[in-house]
Amino acid sequence: MSKQRQRTVFVCQQCGSQSARWLGRCPECGEWNSLVETAETPAPSTRSWGVPRSAPVPLAALRSAPVERWPTPLGEFNRVLGGGVVPGALVLVGGDPGIGKSTLLLQVAAGVARERGPVLYVSGEESVEQIKLRADRLGLQSDRLFLLAETNLDQVLEHLTALQPRLAVIDSIQTMYLEALPAAAGSVSQVRECAMALLRVAKTTGIPVFLVGHVTKEGAIAGPRVLEHIVDTVLYLEGERFHAFRLLRAVKNRFGSTNEIGVFEMQSQGLCEVADPSGVFLSERPAAVCGSAIAVTLEGTRPLLIEVQALTATTGLAIPRRTATGIDTGRLLLITAVLTKRVGLNLSNQDIYVNVVGGLSIDEPAVDLAVGVAIASSFRDRPVAADTVLVGEVGLSGELRRVTQVERRLAEAAKLGFRRCVLPAQTVTPTLRAAVSLDLLPARTLAEALDLATV
Repeated sequence: MSKQRQRTVFVCQQCGSQSARWLGRCPECGEWNSLVETAETPAPSTRSWGVPRSAPVPLAALRSAPVERWPTPLGEFNRVLGGGVVPGALVLVGGDPGIGKSTLLLQVAAGVARERGPVLYVSGEESVEQIKLRADRLGLQSDRLFLLAETNLDQVLEHLTALQPRLAVIDSIQTMYLEALPAAAGSVSQVRECAMALLRVAKTTGIPVFLVGHVTKEGAIAGPRVLEHIVDTVLYLEGERFHAFRLLRAVKNRFGSTNEIGVFEMQSQGLCEVADPSGVFLSERPAAVCGSAIAVTLEGTRPLLIEVQALTATTGLAIPRRTATGIDTGRLLLITAVLTKRVGLNLSNQDIYVNVVGGLSIDEPAVDLAVGVAIASSFRDRPVAADTVLVGEVGLSGELRRVTQVERRLAEAAKLGFRRCVLPAQTVTPTLRAAVSLDLLPARTLAEALDLATV
């Protein structure tokens, strides 16, 4: 009797959706040529239930205990993690190719090995000799940092069990495979099952595991989205490849806040922490130049002073160009419309370019006022006062709206030598005036703010 042919399905390698036939474009995520034929695995039967092996516990019977953490040698890394590494945590680190993910984790691994005990660094993309060359270039030496070039996860798990390291790094999760699965490394099933196997090891042994994840052209973690649901923490290393600064952000963190960022600078000895990012970002700011304004933004608990540059130029095109780097393009269009309708600036024949210096990406609406003032400064050819910072959100009626934690922002500005601040009038109170040393210039509308800020 002939053996029954095994059924196959087509699985998208980007979002994990399934189709009974091949399609050129995934109907779920829209990615082209991402469906791969995969053997269908039957779902486990759930028709009968035996005696449960686990029991529910009353909430009142549980004792509250603080999350145990231990810090790494990199303070900025600890800040993003929420204070340090949690034993048994599974952390995913993503970022563009060449941004510095492997460099950062090799530095963390070497520091932990030097201070706390053995660390296993597993690479599926490089040989141990290549990793050694990078370590020599970074000046990293440790007898307790163990390197392993392996893509078979079964072998990696055996080494983890035998070595019992204080920390494990898998670079990268897309190169790992399990022998029991027929799919190729990097496929949806392999990435999901490898992550689940590492999660079980992390939770049962208490070994924190860091995974490096590839990213797609859109900047998302490659592979199924379930990978981000499996792990405890998702970190993204951001920055322009041709800029020295890198930002480490947490987009998911079960053990801490997702609002913190870590600032690093790529140097010859690796990624170095930036203790005073505001001072570094403003170090090359030219004096008395039209189209430049300083905004005070807040990333988690850290206030940052950033320079917003704008350039307006007359165009002969029917539709002028609007280009934004570091801020949302939709926000730029909104502020441009407010400047045209509420302030009276004729920007209909002007190309407008806005850039946040240093390769930063800012989502906070508190930079609206700085963007609007920078555009008006360039259009009117009037520079912004060099000792002035701007804080405020711009509404569609041209009004300025209050922002949070103003006192902390102004304290950072005063520390860097600024003496004046233009901000929404509702924010200015006698208590705030007594708490800060800056000269506060309240404004109710964007038009008032322009008169106060420009020279």
